[in-house]
Amino acid sequence: MFFDLETTGVNVAKDRIVEISFLKVMPNGEEISKTRRINPEMHIPENATAVHGITDDDVKNEPTFKQIAKSLATTIEGCDLAGFNSNRFDIPLLAEEFLRAGVDIDLNKRKFVDVQTIFHKKEQRTLIAAYKFYCDKNLEDAHSASADTMATYEVLKSQLDKYDDLQNDIDFLSEYSSFTRNVDFAGRFVYDDNDEIVINFGKYKDRKLKDILKTDTSYYSWMMNGDFTLDTKKVLTNIRLQMMKNS
Repeated sequence: MFFDLETTGVNVAKDRIVEISFLKVMPNGEEISKTRRINPEMHIPENATAVHGITDDDVKNEPTFKQIAKSLATTIEGCDLAGFNSNRFDIPLLAEEFLRAGVDIDLNKRKFVDVQTIFHKKEQRTLIAAYKFYCDKNLEDAHSASADTMATYEVLKSQLDKYDDLQNDIDFLSEYSSFTRNVDFAGRFVYDDNDEIVINFGKYKDRKLKDILKTDTSYYSWMMNGDFTLDTKKVLTNIRLQMMKNS
């Protein structure tokens, strides 16, 4: 399933979805698309409106994410997910919204294909340029979720046609379009070459998480009280509980 989000901003821990569009491509080739706006329950900053054109008035009578969370979870059940910059932004934010809504959907069971990563590895451009480069079309209504979703799907199809080394296989594309093997969606923790969980930011970058939790007793509290996503905190807590159980 290809999808795109329009949001109140780019902070995964704090910002909210104002529009979601998806294009579900069935095994038989049938395409099902839907776009809906969402009341983010917060002011949409003017700089965000300047990008996607959605204002507070446009969404004031729309449902909140919590109201549609269960039906959306059902819609994407069993689907692998693809988008443009989705591994770094759309998927972490979507996971965060589900956690806030109290819907514990396990996205880790899905394969993720980030068309932007493929594009950057091959050509180093934006979605507008990618659409022009691969599809020879101008992207009208850029930064509308519907247009961006359809463009992303068309770009991936063109990438598969253009590059002989790209396989039309979800496992291959998921692996190819991932820079790191994330433990949490925001990529604060990643697996190293030995499948050990290491910290991917800050002064402890590349250090084993279990080692830091043992030697720096304040690290867990610092992260739990910090500006990190609910998903990151959930992953951290699970690791800490497992360590306590095994000690």
